Amino acid sequence: MKNNRFNFGWCIQDEEYMTTKNGTKVKTATTTLRVVEVLHEQNGSTVTEISKELGLSKSTVYKHLKTLEAERYVVKEDDDTYYVGLPFLSLGVQARRRRRLYETAKPQIQELAQASNEMANLLVEEHGRGIFLYRSDSNQAVNLDTHAGRDVYLHTTAMGKAILAYLPEERVIEIIDQHGLARMTEHTITEESELFEELRSIRDRGWAYDKEERLYGLCCISAPITDSDGEVLGAISVSGPRSRLNGERFEKELPQLVLDAQNIIELNVSYE
Repeated sequence: MKNNRFNFGWCIQDEEYMTTKNGTKVKTATTTLRVVEVLHEQNGSTVTEISKELGLSKSTVYKHLKTLEAERYVVKEDDDTYYVGLPFLSLGVQARRRRRLYETAKPQIQELAQASNEMANLLVEEHGRGIFLYRSDSNQAVNLDTHAGRDVYLHTTAMGKAILAYLPEERVIEIIDQHGLARMTEHTITEESELFEELRSIRDRGWAYDKEERLYGLCCISAPITDSDGEVLGAISVSGPRSRLNGERFEKELPQLVLDAQNIIELNVSYE
């Protein structure tokens, strides 16, 4: 199955350079990144599988993999399957620490998970996508795919919508133009007018809901994190199964817990 999560307007060409709407890119570097992304998405892959996924010759894929292997960025197992290597872990940790919000919010995310007895998350926007920076689980937390580094469509999550609600309207339009409004479930907002109406409601209310909009059975409550200038830095959330996130707990109790955590994080961000 083709991977459509990344939409940078790239294509494989014979020329060394590619010109896209975002400027000129080096073809070899772009192809290498696509190979790495396939390894990550499929949790390991063979030369043949990558060749089919990207529409590249096996010899081309093999050369890129051997280069990555020589530089220790991929490892090969006995069954000819390649995996991303541990040097990416160091790069990811450094990228996460660069976001000052991560260190500031981490203790409150942990407390939020324990207070709610659910899962608590921290998300930021980068390149028009939502990137999970941190997740803390309680004893009752469900097992999800929201690991650090996981990226999602902003319009499909409570945290993503909380971020969109506090971005300038022109930036929201840019994100929609770049990534579209993909449908993940029957509850996903896929109309631009409906999304903007939802964003207005979030600003009026102060927090956002996800009612099975990305995953069936999963509900979330989220609040944005802004700095003293009103710039949105990210969002936090409590997530759990629909069977537990409903009624007054969903409408009042959990939103208050999220807002309490938001208040502390924003104070710490402003005066750190």
